[in-house]
Amino acid sequence: MINYRVIHTTTYNYSEPVSFCYNIARLEPRNTNDQLCSSSFISITPQPDVINEYEDFFGNKLVYFAIQHEHKDLTVTVTSDVTKSEVMLPSIDTYNSMSWELAKEQLGINKNDFLEAREFIAETPVTAADEEIIKYAMQSFTPGRPMFESVYDLMQRIYEDFTYKPGFTTIATPLAEVMEARKGVCQDFAHLAIACVRAMGLPARYISGYIETITPEGHEKLIGADASHAWFAIYIPRIGWLDFDPTNNQMPTTQYITIGWARDYFDIAPLKGVVLSSGSHQLSVSVDMLRI
Repeated sequence: MINYRVIHTTTYNYSEPVSFCYNIARLEPRNTNDQLCSSSFISITPQPDVINEYEDFFGNKLVYFAIQHEHKDLTVTVTSDVTKSEVMLPSIDTYNSMSWELAKEQLGINKNDFLEAREFIAETPVTAADEEIIKYAMQSFTPGRPMFESVYDLMQRIYEDFTYKPGFTTIATPLAEVMEARKGVCQDFAHLAIACVRAMGLPARYISGYIETITPEGHEKLIGADASHAWFAIYIPRIGWLDFDPTNNQMPTTQYITIGWARDYFDIAPLKGVVLSSGSHQLSVSVDMLRI
């Protein structure tokens, strides 16, 4: 097992005073089959006037807070201790007993047995598939091909066909532009993969979390070098959910920490809210993922 401490700090600097703000933070890692979050503490400056914790529809941990007095800065820091179990990655032959067509058929016939998985079949505005995306998906989902092999191939193709380019897109960039430019970031690649899987009538969910960066030998680890990350998961009947990371062309290992999952980024944005102000703002984010 590996023990991590994750420190995620988000800072807003406002050019004009903010009268009040309402925010939702989804930054506390949830417990999974291979992950235990033993503690998580949120620090908010200035001190909120209202703060509540609860779970959203998908079971993700959520903090709602409101600052109802004037301020020019907002800092939110979440410190979490997480234990990761060793992940035994399957070979490409491990789950090749079920074709994607059979998986789709079983999900359709036994609806009551797969209610939770079926929530992730319908497209959302950000994962809608146009004709080009459908054609791209069908290159991996060929007739009779095992579902696991199809998705693994899709992950590899996205990695090979698209260039990781920070700053080229925003969270509002349509997938059609990502497809045309063949550039984007982890959120774009996760959304593209999800759009492809859902276009074939299969469930896929968006995963928000962190990935540990490995510092080259002889170099000191940079503060804030670790980053928020995104990948996706698919559901195979009788097997369950399996995660894939198209940005790095691999299935997630112990170096990945899951915050939570939802239909797409907008369901599980790390921090979002509403402010009352007439000015602009500057945003800075740092993530440190430390082995302890």
